[in-house]
Amino acid sequence: MRQFFGMSQSGKLEEAVRGLRNPQFIMLLSNDNQFETHVKSLETLFPGIPSIGCVGMGYDTRVVEHGVCVIAFWDGVSASAGVLEQVSTMPAKYIERLQEDVAKVNGNGRDTVCIDFCSGNDACVLTTLYTVLKPKGISLVGGTGDAGKVSANGVIYPDAVAYGIVRNLKGRVKTYKENIYHQLGNYRFIASNTDKANYVLGSLNGKPAKQVYQEILHVTDQEILTRTFQNPFGKVNGDDTCIISIKEVKGNALACFRQVNDSDVLNLLELGDYEAITRDTIRQICQDFPKRSAVFSVNCLFRYKLFSERGYMQKYLQEMSALGSHAGLVGYGEHYNNRFVNQSMTCVVFE
Repeated sequence: MRQFFGMSQSGKLEEAVRGLRNPQFIMLLSNDNQFETHVKSLETLFPGIPSIGCVGMGYDTRVVEHGVCVIAFWDGVSASAGVLEQVSTMPAKYIERLQEDVAKVNGNGRDTVCIDFCSGNDACVLTTLYTVLKPKGISLVGGTGDAGKVSANGVIYPDAVAYGIVRNLKGRVKTYKENIYHQLGNYRFIASNTDKANYVLGSLNGKPAKQVYQEILHVTDQEILTRTFQNPFGKVNGDDTCIISIKEVKGNALACFRQVNDSDVLNLLELGDYEAITRDTIRQICQDFPKRSAVFSVNCLFRYKLFSERGYMQKYLQEMSALGSHAGLVGYGEHYNNRFVNQSMTCVVFE
């Protein structure tokens, strides 16, 4: 298989698709103002080709902040795309669509991946998707788009998750998750007084969450929102840690970008040597896949902001380009199998 990347910083779709021939699966990353027009135009240009789209920034060796990106797979791909609606209330209602698309592609965990773009309620959505994918051994990589809407096969849906089931007919696929944080000290917290619906963390070990965070890191209310770049929370999940970013201060509580439940075990994280970690990720991928056709990744918006502020974003994209054809989405949350994480990078590599 091969991967196509096209872009237009000014939002001209005809410029972004220039050179694209015979795609077998298409991903559209657009801006809010032109999303509807781009979705319709893309379907007109490539009718019947499985496609998904969202509002968000894209990249290859450059980031496109306000224009449009088109990422497509071709030459040895079998794919199907669909959507689960009403994700904030009942995504399972539409599960038969995913079951049919998985059966249509007829792949397995060795050669097939699910890529999704979601409008919200990610944790519930991923649990729903994974009930179908896990028995087949199929991995998932994806992220949250902006503006509360996604597209699938030329149609825009609010409150939905768009997915593509992609089978590499010429080799393997494998997913990865990169974490640039490690535990700070021996802090260990039990969460309580949470508001699951609004992702609010009320207390840690019985004390107000804001107070605990401030006493450890010696930061003001205003500094909390930028300090989360360096010191997010981590939710212990077996041998893994899911990163939890702080969104805002709510009285003595902290609102987060992912759900925290009463009795969840949390720790405090600190930023590691992200340049060394990136090199380790690239080394691991090269070791697993001496020959690579494509890499599609989702980088968190907070990683993008952190890397940009520290003058590393362009270098990061150049280093990732050593893998070959690398392109992706800047997301508001990252998906990895059944896990919804923050401040991470997830990707799928095609042999």
